[in-house]
Amino acid sequence: MAEKFIKHTGLVVPLDAANVDTDAIIPKQFLQKVTRTGFGAHLFNVQT
Repeated sequence: MAEKFIKHTGLVVPLDAANVDTDAIIPKQFLQKVTRTGFGAHLFNVQT
């Protein structure tokens, strides 16, 4: 079981929406890693 955290010191973005499209936060093509680090560069990646 993961440890609970007491204090977050990074940036946060409140998303005031009932149904959040998680692919808008980080598209599925960037979720092919086993580790849980290094995703910041791909947050809110817009491809047209």
